Amino acid sequence: MFEPSVPKPDQLLNREMSWLEFNQRVLAQAQDSDNPLLERIKFLAITGSNLDEFFMVRIGSLQILIGSKHERPDVTGYRPQALLELAGERVRRLMADQYRCFAELQEGLTRHGIKQLEMAQLNRQQLGRMRDWFEANVVSTMSPLTIDGVDRFPLLAESELALVVHLQSEPAQMLGGDWREAVDETQRASQERFAVLPLGRALDRFVLVPGESGYGYVLLEALIKEFVGDFFPGQTVLDAAAFRITRNADMRVDEDGAFDLLHGMQEILAERKESSCVRLEIEAAASAATREFLMQCLKIDDLHVFPAAGPLRIKDWFKIAGLPGFDGLRFDAWPPQETPHFSPDRNIFDVIRDADRILIHPYQAYDPVVRFLEAAADDPDVLAIKQTLYRTSSRSQMVQALERAAGNKKHVTAIVELKARFDEERNIMWAKRLETQGVNVVYGVRGLKTHAKVCVVVRRDPDGLRRYCHFGTGNYNEATASLYSDVSYFTCDDVLSGDAISFFNAITGMSIPQPLRKLSMAPLGLRQHMLDMIAVEIENAKKDIPSGIRLKLNSLVDPVIISGLYKASQAGVPVSLSVRGICCLRPGVPGLSENIEVTSIIDRYLEHARIYFFQHGADGRVFISSADMMARNLDRRVELLIPVEDETCRRRLLEVLDYYFQDNVKAKRLQSDGSYTAVSRGPEEPEFHCQKELFKLAVQQRAEQFLAERSMFHPHRREADVDDVL
Repeated sequence: MFEPSVPKPDQLLNREMSWLEFNQRVLAQAQDSDNPLLERIKFLAITGSNLDEFFMVRIGSLQILIGSKHERPDVTGYRPQALLELAGERVRRLMADQYRCFAELQEGLTRHGIKQLEMAQLNRQQLGRMRDWFEANVVSTMSPLTIDGVDRFPLLAESELALVVHLQSEPAQMLGGDWREAVDETQRASQERFAVLPLGRALDRFVLVPGESGYGYVLLEALIKEFVGDFFPGQTVLDAAAFRITRNADMRVDEDGAFDLLHGMQEILAERKESSCVRLEIEAAASAATREFLMQCLKIDDLHVFPAAGPLRIKDWFKIAGLPGFDGLRFDAWPPQETPHFSPDRNIFDVIRDADRILIHPYQAYDPVVRFLEAAADDPDVLAIKQTLYRTSSRSQMVQALERAAGNKKHVTAIVELKARFDEERNIMWAKRLETQGVNVVYGVRGLKTHAKVCVVVRRDPDGLRRYCHFGTGNYNEATASLYSDVSYFTCDDVLSGDAISFFNAITGMSIPQPLRKLSMAPLGLRQHMLDMIAVEIENAKKDIPSGIRLKLNSLVDPVIISGLYKASQAGVPVSLSVRGICCLRPGVPGLSENIEVTSIIDRYLEHARIYFFQHGADGRVFISSADMMARNLDRRVELLIPVEDETCRRRLLEVLDYYFQDNVKAKRLQSDGSYTAVSRGPEEPEFHCQKELFKLAVQQRAEQFLAERSMFHPHRREADVDDVL
């Protein structure tokens, strides 16, 4: 056995810098000419969205540390101010790559009839039509806000685009000749002022240009700049520049002092709208005077200013990526495959009772998960439903099923996590709705986020009560289920389902959690369970017993887990890691991690599943989990680690793991210095594209299962009725 420890600073990669390298890998997909054009646009938009969150959360937290005079270095040896400067420098390089890529993609779009036009490119007729549109739409909906002092800057919505306009007032009486010659510099400066014009969200940013073939548009901010003088008659526009600010979103409710968590979260959302500026984005052509004025108003320095060599808020190009009618510029469709086991004409509870079931989304349809809840809501033999909700869709069918179940007099409990960042508002709305429908709503655990994905249905079967469980690696969100790669596990295993009930009772009953027989739960024992499993591999390697560790996860940050993997490597345990995003482990360091390989896959689906395998001699152990190996997951969240013991399900998950570690098309290999290189492929080695092969596997399994189902007879079972119970 080994004693957990924290590696030395030079043995770890910095978390913030690793995150930025992840976004660089996403950008690489936008730069890859092998990807279809509109898919490249989508990847570029993702990098913009990712960068917004990085500033709101990671840079926001650094600003809080700096403001509180926190000088202690992190585990990689960086103090907050030094890390802020290092991250800012890296972001600027990333932005330069973004806008070079943007310019290249714009050329490609133009060739295919999707044209972003400058106002100077419009002919006289088009310009006249644009002025008419401006007067009918912009002048009617937008209002300029004069700023008469740096302390009276308007409160702008988070990430809202705006124009700052530098104006000069003309004297009420002309002094003869050119009045500018009669006004000295001091007087002239006193006649200058600034105004802000928020663009809001009411008008589409992409304004169609009449008379253009294909899809020709001008950007709303460019159109407004062309006619902005109409808002300020009698004044000279010296400069007009687009800008936006990013605010600190790393704000937490004081749960010890908050009597009502729902009210506390609503206050946090209100405070976030007024939090400090962590980034000012402004178009690079803005004048020095305009830029200096905004910096004074926002009380920031050059470190927080990021000039853009192209349009701001690049995530808006999701709309261009989704334009209808350009299917030839997108990936070929991979429709989610139905699974004959879960055929709509079969009772879903019979299906789960017959055998444990594994689904790999989105290659296999998410519909069985939705139908599981809908069937439970309507089945007269279902007595109770218990479910966690972390992030849901705006029109969640599953939440509607919970409402319907409560209306059908079933006992329904929902643990709705109000502290799910950026989904707080939606979760508050759902929590209120569920409560009004008679659902027992619990707002998670004080001081922790409930991130586990589990649903238990208690049903009265002919042979007695039975608990049916769904465990997942992804959120109960049917909208993102078509975009994220995740695992669903259905079972009515008596021990697992009993553990799941104990899990819910501990949270909803505010009781001391009872020992779990198969499940592991964070923050109580999940990390230790992982360390114990690593320790077994170390001991087996020392005894020449087969050993090995293969982990697929999103982030690997926790220093203690990393220390355990280092010790496994030093003992000769082969360790293979597929880490989509942040990885603070340094692989391939002699004497430390030479037996560890780390790859990352960025592809059309967001890799989100956590699958963990430990060789355990001849008795391989397979788990799925809601948890990544990060301190926040292991110490500050309620998570679950679920063993998968059914042999068919285990084989399926191991097959999926094999696919990830065979990828030589999209996979990148992490180097010890934190950089990534493409996984090399021999001259005779065939391409292996993991996600493509997983889709082909789902198609093949659907065909095989369909043939197997046709050769089997499924008798109707007699269901329990009232007389049976009485």
